[in-house]
Amino acid sequence: MTRPLPGYALSILPTPVLNTTEASSILGRQTAQPGDQHDTGLLRELEFIALPGTVFTIEAVIRRDEETVYRVTTADYPYPSAGGYYIDSRFVRASVEKPPGREKRLPHKNAIIAFLISSEGSPYLWGGNVREGIPQMLSFYPPPAALTQEERNRRMLQGLDCSGLLYQATGGWTPRNTCELVTFGEAVPIADAPLSQIIQAVEPLDIIVWPGHVIIVLDRDRVIESRPDYDKTRAGNQGGVRIRTVGEVLTEILKDRIPVTSYTVKEIPEQKQFVIRRWYDSSCNH
Repeated sequence: MTRPLPGYALSILPTPVLNTTEASSILGRQTAQPGDQHDTGLLRELEFIALPGTVFTIEAVIRRDEETVYRVTTADYPYPSAGGYYIDSRFVRASVEKPPGREKRLPHKNAIIAFLISSEGSPYLWGGNVREGIPQMLSFYPPPAALTQEERNRRMLQGLDCSGLLYQATGGWTPRNTCELVTFGEAVPIADAPLSQIIQAVEPLDIIVWPGHVIIVLDRDRVIESRPDYDKTRAGNQGGVRIRTVGEVLTEILKDRIPVTSYTVKEIPEQKQFVIRRWYDSSCNH
């Protein structure tokens, strides 16, 4: 009797999801080698890190040498991809029957804000949404030589990108990509508003967002974000999670972008717009 191929996989560890089948060659190298295309943490093959309990549908099984890679889809990352998404089988448990998915539970507002503040200083990592990284990376992809602590941290995929910061803070409750965050929650009316009015309009956990970047409001005075760089001309200001003032950040944004209430303003190029979305609903916290 032919044994059926596994149709599903459940992540038992934080699971790197790639846009390439070459899991070992990508994850087994030191990320962001100086001077290469991955400088400043842009490991572009990494789409995101699936949280434990994420359910994948296995579309194909790829075996080479001692490595087994699954081509997968998951409701936790519902974005189209011409090349598909891939995971190393060692991070998951495969099954014929579909397992129950992880429970998405929105943490209390204070807990989210506390996590965000505690993330200040974390490095920037493209696709990163597990601040502390994945220790198993060191045993699954053993380095050929001794690593410095910084190299170990990078190899474990420590770090956060802009939407990954929000994603981990909310336990994976919010969308993972900014393309979905721009319409997430309710619109804050800011069309044609001056700087002072926009500052007065924001509330804690509102997001200032456009396709490609999201900034999270902590309170009336401060915002937090993760960027690959802030000012390359200033020492120690090359990237990561930073807390800055609302006024400073909005002044910077308004130099290049126009506030709109939603992405329906045809007269303004989309790449010149930004919105503020209010997504936190205390009634969801129970």
